[in-house]
Amino acid sequence: QVQLVESGGGLVQPGGSLKLACAASGNIRSIFVMGWYRQAPGAQRELVANIALDDDNTNYADSVKGRFTISRDNAKSTVFLQMNSLKPEDTAVYYCNVVAGRALNLYWGQGTQVTVSS
Repeated sequence: QVQLVESGGGLVQPGGSLKLACAASGNIRSIFVMGWYRQAPGAQRELVANIALDDDNTNYADSVKGRFTISRDNAKSTVFLQMNSLKPEDTAVYYCNVVAGRALNLYWGQGTQVTVSS
């Protein structure tokens, strides 16, 4: 089992920045991939970015490339999402996600609201 706790959401003006953090606990050595998804009102949940823990290979949604950066700490227990040049369309609930274990189980955080508005 893996537990995830997100932090760092909030209200920011267009063009501003926020940094999200997701702390993992439990069986963290079983984690293969850590990432962030988001879900705007009335929309499907979508992948924002993820990072593979064996080689630090990253993957980004086209809509955030060049603006968002995913990273993790060396202990593999925390993943970050640095969000720059935020736009109103980035407004959503952001969810931390990990893939872990031989069964490739998915674990989700509780979500953190990001609102980009003037």
